[in-house]
Amino acid sequence: MSSWTADELRRIERVDELEVASRRPDGTLRPFVTIWFVGHGDEVYIRSAHGPQNGWFRRAREAGAGRVRIGGVQKDVTFEPGDDAPHDALDAALHAKYDRYGPAPVGAIVGPAVRDVTLRVVPSP
Repeated sequence: MSSWTADELRRIERVDELEVASRRPDGTLRPFVTIWFVGHGDEVYIRSAHGPQNGWFRRAREAGAGRVRIGGVQKDVTFEPGDDAPHDALDAALHAKYDRYGPAPVGAIVGPAVRDVTLRVVPSP
């Protein structure tokens, strides 16, 4: 398993959004979609605000691979299920990062209902 470098993590923590694109079956990238994310330790997590049928989430989960652009970093990545993610810590980090946008947007990406739509974003080797 590969990981983010210390420099990449410093750059990533300075921004509020990332762009995610999953791979099509032929290996090409789908269009990038801008979403919120959170870092925890040396890992990056994304969640679907609109459940498992959200297009970008469904395609990322099915493909298992893609690319992210975040904080000036562009990397090929894999999308891993976040079943074992530190969900309470992610919720707290998301509140700290995004509460300034109001309760509705943040409420869509925190709490028990979104644990099943959490993905760990792991740099590809």
